[in-house]
Amino acid sequence: MQQAPQLAAYATDPAKSRGRLHVEAESATRTAFQRDRDRIIHCAAFRRLMYKTQVFVNHEGDHFRTRLTHSLEVAQIARSVSRSLGLNEDLAEALALAHDLGHPPFGHAGEEALNGVMQPFGGFDHNAQTLRVLTKLERRYAEFDGLNLTWETLEGVVKHNGPLLRPGQTPAEADLPAAITAYVRDHDLGIATFPGAEAQVAALADDIAYNNHDIDDGLRAGLFAIDDLGDVPVVGPIIAEVRARYPDLEPARLIYESVRRIIDVMVNDLRSEAERRIGQAAPRSVEDIRALDHPVVAFSADLRDKERDIKAFLFERMYRHDKLKRMAGDARKVVRTLFDLYMEQPERLPAGWSRAAETADRDGRARLIADYIAGMTDRYALDEHHRLLDTDATTN
Repeated sequence: MQQAPQLAAYATDPAKSRGRLHVEAESATRTAFQRDRDRIIHCAAFRRLMYKTQVFVNHEGDHFRTRLTHSLEVAQIARSVSRSLGLNEDLAEALALAHDLGHPPFGHAGEEALNGVMQPFGGFDHNAQTLRVLTKLERRYAEFDGLNLTWETLEGVVKHNGPLLRPGQTPAEADLPAAITAYVRDHDLGIATFPGAEAQVAALADDIAYNNHDIDDGLRAGLFAIDDLGDVPVVGPIIAEVRARYPDLEPARLIYESVRRIIDVMVNDLRSEAERRIGQAAPRSVEDIRALDHPVVAFSADLRDKERDIKAFLFERMYRHDKLKRMAGDARKVVRTLFDLYMEQPERLPAGWSRAAETADRDGRARLIADYIAGMTDRYALDEHHRLLDTDATTN
């Protein structure tokens, strides 16, 4: 096995991994977490992120972020922060690249619609769906379903935002997505504790990336103007600073120069606060990190307040913009229509899916259809919607 870079005592060491659910021989050239990262990059769900979006529908323009470009941006930030803290970069990168695999088409609107139609059948949660993708739905290997990732990667995927249980609570007592409850029954991921620091880094790298690329995309889409950001904490002062230094800078370069500086401020705050917390906790192992009652990777209190103001601005001026609300309404209708049609006519699914749906009970059929729709890209969902409705119109 290739030697890992020098890690801090509290980092997650691949040589001490808890292993994989299905035992495999170790790689001669890659660490366990490098192998996880490579399996994620090569899986079909990762490729489909190219045509899945978070805010805009894919056909709206080639310059807006997709879930693939977002995941790459998160991975870059996560690696950079992890390196500076002595953490395992490969694990942080694997988690960053995997974190959006369970999202359905059309971003948040698609998830809301799928969760709505799935309420009688246990609901839909993108984080639980990511676990299903990684452990069940990817079918590439001869000896197991899923990607058979390490315990640490699956742990980080499931609880990157923190413990899923309150102290003393059991999974049966918690309101957890069924996919997570079912999986941890057979493969305990320690969902009552915080994950390792690499997962905590990946979660906040996600926040940094989407806050900043939504500012960039919102400006480029004309949903708000540069001057509208003047009173937004962090963002407004940095734009003013760039304008003062480069008074003749054209808007596109002003946006990019400002966004990269905002990212730098957030990353440096995150690093400083993590170093402070790690210094206070003095963890000697990753198990010490898990045993704490608070995360060691976080923004400072000051930046946390400012970040809430940034999100509030984006919510009001971008996510609730009339253009995006119309787009979201159309997207929700597509998802609901596809789900209802497949439930009533499972033979309209592709061959392998239709056979499984026709023999399943109603709950099983609904979950299978949710799996199928969640795997769709934006453009494939639109194409299927048009094709199926056109066929109905022709035959009626």
